[in-house]
This record gives sequence, C-alpha cells and structure tokens, in this order.
Amino acid sequence: MCRLVMMMRRLLVRLKPATWKQCIQGIHTLRWRDTYDMWLRPGLVVLQQSWIPGGIIKFRLPFIRHLVTKKKDKYKIAPVKQKQVKKEVEIKQRMTVFELAEAMDKDTDHVYEALLHTNIDVDSLEQDFILEEKWIKEVIKKSGMKFKWAKLSEEKVKENKDAVRRPHSDPTVLVPRSPVVTIMGHVDHGKTTLLDSLRKTQVAAMEAGGITQHIGAFLVYLPSGEKITFLDTPGHAAFSAMRARGANVTDIVILVVAADDGVMKQTTESIQHAKNSNVPIILAINKCDKPEANHEKVKKELLAYDVICEEYGGDVQSINVSALKGDNLMALAEATVALSEVLELRADCAGPVEGIIIECRNDKGKGPVTTAIIQHGTLTKGCVLVAGHSWAKVRLMFDENNKPMKTAGPSTPVEIVGWKELPSAGDDILEVESEQMAREVLDWRKYVETQEKNKQDLEVIEAKQKEHHELYKKERESYSSLNWRQRKSAMYKANKHLMAARPKESTEMDELSLPIIVKGDVDGSVETILNILDGYDADEQCKLKVIHFGVGEISENDIASAEIFSGLVYGFNVNASKEIQQLATKKRVKIKLHRVIYKLIDDLKDELSGKLALVLEENITGEASVLAVFHVTVGKRKVPVAGCRVQKGQLHRKMKFKLIRDGHILWKGFITSLKHLKDDVPVVKTGMECGISLDKEIDFKLGDEIICYEEKEIQQNISWDPGF
Repeated sequence: MCRLVMMMRRLLVRLKPATWKQCIQGIHTLRWRDTYDMWLRPGLVVLQQSWIPGGIIKFRLPFIRHLVTKKKDKYKIAPVKQKQVKKEVEIKQRMTVFELAEAMDKDTDHVYEALLHTNIDVDSLEQDFILEEKWIKEVIKKSGMKFKWAKLSEEKVKENKDAVRRPHSDPTVLVPRSPVVTIMGHVDHGKTTLLDSLRKTQVAAMEAGGITQHIGAFLVYLPSGEKITFLDTPGHAAFSAMRARGANVTDIVILVVAADDGVMKQTTESIQHAKNSNVPIILAINKCDKPEANHEKVKKELLAYDVICEEYGGDVQSINVSALKGDNLMALAEATVALSEVLELRADCAGPVEGIIIECRNDKGKGPVTTAIIQHGTLTKGCVLVAGHSWAKVRLMFDENNKPMKTAGPSTPVEIVGWKELPSAGDDILEVESEQMAREVLDWRKYVETQEKNKQDLEVIEAKQKEHHELYKKERESYSSLNWRQRKSAMYKANKHLMAARPKESTEMDELSLPIIVKGDVDGSVETILNILDGYDADEQCKLKVIHFGVGEISENDIASAEIFSGLVYGFNVNASKEIQQLATKKRVKIKLHRVIYKLIDDLKDELSGKLALVLEENITGEASVLAVFHVTVGKRKVPVAGCRVQKGQLHRKMKFKLIRDGHILWKGFITSLKHLKDDVPVVKTGMECGISLDKEIDFKLGDEIICYEEKEIQQNISWDPGF
C-alpha cells in the first residue's frame, strides 16, 4: 500500500501541469509491469490495475477532459460519448393528427400508436381530428421527444383590394335616365306578346314551346321620344330564380294578368318578388278583348295580396290592354314614363361603370358573352371590368339586335364580349383602373371565399368531434361497473359487426343511381335546371347525381365523363355536332336535347323510373263465393271441393287463384280442377256455378271468397314531384 501511495503522489505531481503533453509524459514515467486503463473525465481519474486490491481507484484531478488508453507502450485518444439530445417539436394549439405527425417528422400511424392506450378511440380517429393539448404532449413524450411552443406568427393582415360600388354623393353630376321595367306574371298571360306589340317584333312565335325561358333585355323607343328598357322574365314555375333577379334589377314592375284567367300561382310569386325588392307595380290587365274577360274580378282578387288599384283607393295604376290587338298599349307606356318621372331616376354618366349581369352564355365565335344592364357610367371599348370571379377587357359590344355599339350609358342593355371566364348571372359589374387591379380584386375575392370555407369546415369538424366525444363518453360510462375482462368482452360483442368481412367493391355500384351532365345555352337556364334538381327527394328509390354542368355546346369531355360514370348528357337549347353524336353512339352514351324545360324534366323522370325494378301487379279477372262444401274421392283419399257461384268477371283455370276469409288471404296458388256440372271447363263466366279444388287441402267455409287474377310486371314510377 505504501508503494501505491508513493506512485499516486508521483502521478499527482506530474499531472498538475495543465498541458496535455505533460500529462502523457507523467503517465509514461510510471514503470508498471502490468497494463492498465485510465479514464480521464472532467476532474476525475479512474485507474484500473490488475494487481490493485479491488481493481479500481478513483481520485479527483482538475482540467482533465479526455480518455487515454495505454497498452504496449502505445497511446490513443478516443472521443467521449455525447449525451443524446432529445428532438424538439414545435407545437401549437388545435393541431390535427396530420399536423402533429408532420411536425414530428413521422407518419400518422406513429401518432395512432402513441395514442393506443389512452382514452381516445383510435379506431375512429381521422387525419383531420383536432387533438387537445394534453394529447399532443402525451404523443411527444411517448415518442422520446420534447416540445416547445411555436412562436405566434403575427399574420400580416391582407389588404382588402375588393372593388365596391362608389357612393354618388354629389347630386349635380347625376342626370335623368330612362326606366328599367320588368314584365312579370303567370305563364301564357301575354307578357312577351305585349313586348312584341310595343316593339313590333315576333319574339313569342320564336320561343320554344310558346313560353319565355330566358330574361330578354330590350330597349324600346316610344313615339314621344322616350326610351324604356324592358326585361321579359319567364312565367313558368321553374324560373322563379330568374324572376327574382329581374325584380332586383328593375325600377318598375308591370304585372300582367289575363282578364279571363285571373290571379294564378306565378302571379302571386311575382307580386312577392316586387315587394321584396321594394319596386312599384303597374297592373296591366291583358286579353280584355275576349268575351269572358272580367277586369273587375282581377282587381278584386289582387286586393287579397295587398295590390290596391287607384279605383279602390290605392296607388297602383291599372291599364286594360289587349297585347294581341295592340289596344291601349300607349296608355301603358305613358303610365310607365309618368311613374318614372315621379321616381326621379338619375345616374352618373361620367363616373366608373357599374351594372348587373342579366344573362351569360358561351358563344362559339365570341367566347364568353354576358347580357348586362348599365346602371352608372358609360361603357366603352377597352374598359376593364370585374364581375364575380371573372374579369374582362371589353373588346366588343352589341345591342339586342346584335348590332355593334360604341358606347352604352345608364339603363342600356348591352352584350359584352371579352371576358376571361364566364361569370354568373346576377353578379355586379364594376369598372377598375387596370388589368393588374382586376387580378388583385379576384385574388382578394378568392381569398375571402377560401377563408369562409375553412371557417365552415372547422365548424363541421368541431361539431363532429363533440358528437363523437359525447358518444364515446356515454359508451365508457356504460362499462364503468365492469372489470377489465368483462369490459373487453362487452366491447368485442358491441363491435363484432364492424369486424365482419369487408364488403365487395360492387356493393356501392349495386345501388341505383343516375349520373347526369347538364349543359345549357345560358347561365340562367343551367341555374334554373339545377334549382329544380336540388329539390329531388327520391334518393331511397334512385340517387340522382349531377357529375358536371356548364354553359355551351356538348363537348368530347362531356361524353368522356358520361362514359366513365355510366351516365347520360342533357342539353338545353344547345346542339351536339355530328362528330359528337357519332362519338356518343360509339361510347354508348345517351344525349338528350330539349328546348322546353318541363319536357326535359319529364324525360329525366322517365329515365329515373326506368332504373327502378319491375313490380308485379295483380289484375283481378274474376270473383266467386263459396256456397257449399263437399268431398270427392280421388283414389284412396277424399278431396275437399268448393261449390261456388261467379259473382264478377271470369274464372280461368290456368290463372292464379287466392282464397280469402274475413279479409285475410289463406292461400295462393293454382287450382287442380274447375268443373261446371260434371264437365271440366277452362272458363266459368259471371252467374255460373262451378266446383273448384285446390292444389292444397284446405277446409272451405261458407262465405269464403275465391279470387282469380293474373300477374303482370309493370314499371315503377319515381315518386319525385318537381311541382309542375
């Protein structure tokens, strides 16, 4: 031990110099015969010597931070094992499963595994499920990581660059403008014929099916020099959205009511649209030339809808007209001009252009085309416009007769060419300074739309999570009184049906469905058809799927989509070229072209009905009542026979029969014999008596009914009622 202490002292003396080289030299001077290892850590030396009692001696040394190994007079410096550093994960409030996995640089399965033995039901977790803070921390802890809160990034508030209508505060810049008048009323009450007489055209004769199916915008010049812009809205029940749009654009509503027909459903709807838009009404009682006309009855019927004519103390002007003969039309025009003067209609002709889109369509030569009413400003070529999610640099302008225009002032209907994409009917038109400004406006509107959609999606997700949490909590409470074995058994039995074999892929395809593509000539027509289809309520019979819709002629893409989904294509007021029809025939895709909307809907109902399975219908051919019961020996057994009299129709031996007692069916099947007196007969007619034996032994009773019937397979009809 003394020798060991002396050696330690010698080592201490030689290791006190701070340099590493001196440390090596000091160790080298120890001439021990046996090999040894010396670990040098910060401030600690450990000597392992084979001949030292216990084998290891530890003592402190300052400034030593490396490992030194001596063996066979060779020295080697080895690196110290670094302490493992836990990975930091930036977290934030309300992270989804996918976001947490992405932040951890793992896949979503890793998150599911970490949550496996928690209170969360992992089987129902989706990637968009929002995790609570404690579960986020739990996942990170189980993954051997540590978390840190992400810095709150102050999102830079996006500048609102939307285009809006400018206030017209200076009345000195406003000038009088002509009124915009909408003709409204029930279908076939003479609205379009009234306009024809005013502008001496024959639009009504050219309308498909004799009804107006678009909003027509026309500028009419009166003999007095006044101008009136007329909008002719459809009167058919299907075009409610178009009538509402017409009432919102207009200054005055002329309500056309047929004197021989009175107030009808679309009449009352038109009144409601006018009231909602706070637009004054002029009553035009049409067809007064007919013998059965009764204009006083019309006025009295309108009192129930708060439309009070001047004759009854109200403020609604009423004019008796005959659109077909042209009687009293000038009086109607003068009443319209007089009311517009009272309303003091004015507009700013020099300011930026403002207007509203009445109709949209895709023209083969012009591209996207919109029919619009200018409300303020003067539209010229080169103006940059925005409407909805589209913009245009005006290339061409046309009037309702397809004649080019150079300018279009307030209250002027105009067709605008130059849109990059087709906007929607009803969108506001606003002029902006440049094309760059137009793009910024559209970017802002798309941003706002995205934000609104994200907000709605978040609300749906939160509601779904809340519902799931309550359901899970309720389920756990029901198992709270059980031990873990009983709980596992109960949960297995409850979820056993979920572990059944995966259904075949054809299961979804087996459900009845009709995929369709809708193409129309103008935006309003497509809008109307889609509004009707939104009311479809027969999904339990056959699902109706609109896989695509648009404006313009039927294209190859429409045929390709219809082929993929095994659907059909409906075209409204559009054509299909010969090449498209040949392609459709080759691909076995049906193309249905219509020009009247209710015929299109009727055709669609037939297609839906054709998807339904055939049903058996019983057609009763004869009825007989049992008057007596007796037995006949056949071979070694007695067979019961019913003695009957035919009360109605005929009994045919080869048809089906059923036995009814007290309103309950006891038997259905075929008879084994039909006899009149002693003869086998094929038919027994009304009033005749007969004997009937069945293919099953049944005890007949007096008063039983025997019905003869035939079964026919008939096509079911879809239960959907579009309302017209």
